[in-house]
Amino acid sequence: MPPDETQRARSWVHSRQEALCDSLEEWEHGWIARAERYPRYFDLNLVHVGTDPGFTADEVVEFADRALAGFEHRHVGFEPIEAGVRVRPGLEALGWMATRLVWMRHEESAPPGGEPLVERVPYEAAHDLRVAWTHEDFPTLDPAGFFEQAREVALARAVEVFAVHEDGVPVAFAELERAGDSAEIDSVYVHRDHRGRGLGTALTTAAIEAGSDARDLWIVAEADGRARQIYERLGFREAWTVLDFLRLPPAGTPR
Repeated sequence: MPPDETQRARSWVHSRQEALCDSLEEWEHGWIARAERYPRYFDLNLVHVGTDPGFTADEVVEFADRALAGFEHRHVGFEPIEAGVRVRPGLEALGWMATRLVWMRHEESAPPGGEPLVERVPYEAAHDLRVAWTHEDFPTLDPAGFFEQAREVALARAVEVFAVHEDGVPVAFAELERAGDSAEIDSVYVHRDHRGRGLGTALTTAAIEAGSDARDLWIVAEADGRARQIYERLGFREAWTVLDFLRLPPAGTPR
């Protein structure tokens, strides 16, 4: 991928953290983001590894424990993929979840939208879908405070929410968030009982149309997931990949 595309994606993520975090602390191999206002929102409280520090898995844990002291979770993203691959077995053995995330930039026209009907809805209309999605991806996550903080973050970024209804009930949703002259399609989720009908494609297309005035329009996907293929068909191209590690407290951990 072109170096300038990688830098644009990195700058987009960094600008989001600058706008919402209480502190961004540079360290020798990257930065540490902390959002004390949103302690349960782990996407804003993390260690970013920009160059290989040569850490073992135990050293990653030790560094993250110091950097994220006071938070219940641990979150470390490796930009040098080979460094993340090296520590992956050790971190997974300790209960960390590993995900290759790819930031994709919209570069080509999406196919015309069509049925099913996608509507703009209030933020709260998609709450039950957010809960279902979070439970699928993070079954041990204690929801207390998490969704309230996620809502504050989304509203701070002028979120627009889109949904598909069936019998008056939302069964799929997507979110478009803006900052400055750029935007990101931050969420696309279809309830498991309604998949395979093109709802994700329809929602993503609607969000692309809504964000067509943005200088850069971004979306994030699992690098090896099916959603990435859908986004590529809709005109997104890979810009930046991070090997992401997350450890949540075990279910039932006292707070």
